[in-house]
Amino acid sequence: MGLELPINWDVMAGIQAWIQDATQHPAIHYPDAACLSTLSPTGYPEGRLVLVRSVTPTGLVFFTNHRSHKAQSLQHHPKAGLTFYWEVLGRQIRVTGDIEVVTMAESDEYFASRPRISQLGAWASQQSQVLDNRETLMKAVDEWDQSFQGEVPRPPHWGGFRLLPIQVEFWQEGDYRLHDRFVYQQVNGKWHGNRRYP
Repeated sequence: MGLELPINWDVMAGIQAWIQDATQHPAIHYPDAACLSTLSPTGYPEGRLVLVRSVTPTGLVFFTNHRSHKAQSLQHHPKAGLTFYWEVLGRQIRVTGDIEVVTMAESDEYFASRPRISQLGAWASQQSQVLDNRETLMKAVDEWDQSFQGEVPRPPHWGGFRLLPIQVEFWQEGDYRLHDRFVYQQVNGKWHGNRRYP
C-alpha cells in the first residue's frame, strides 16, 4: 500500500506534519535539520545543514550570521532549496523558493530564546573565517560573557531568513525503489500537485 496525498491541500501544514512525525521518533535527534542549497557569488552550488526553526503559512525560517558564506550567497542569489531527509521514516521533503530577510522583531524574539552560551557564540564567532585554534574562540566567548552581565543583545549581523516556497516535493520510500513522489507548485497563491514517477 503506497502513500496517497491530496492533489490540492495545505502544503505548509503537510511540511509541519512530517516534521512533527520526525520529532516524535526517538531515533531522530534533529527533526528540523535540512540541507540548505545555495549558489555562491562565484556560481558554484553549496550545501550545508541548518535548523529550520519555524514553518508558517508563508515560509520556512532559519537563522545565521549574516556575514557567513551562506548569507553572502543568499544576498547575492536570493533563491534557495531546503531538503529534509529522515532515513528511519523513509521520507524526504524538497522545498524550492525565494529568500527574504525576516524582520528584526522576529530575529530578536528567536535570539532571546537561545541559551546564553549560544548567544555569546553569535558574538564571538567570526563565522567562516580562519580560526587558529579552539582556545581563541573560547577566549572570545569568555570576553563577551564579561561584557554582558545581564541579557545578551542580538548582534546586528545575526538574524533570520525566510524561504518562500514555489515548489515542494514529498517523497516516501517504497519497496524495490518504487517510491511515492508528490510535487506541488504554487500558482496564483494556490498549491496544485500531481504524482510523479519514482
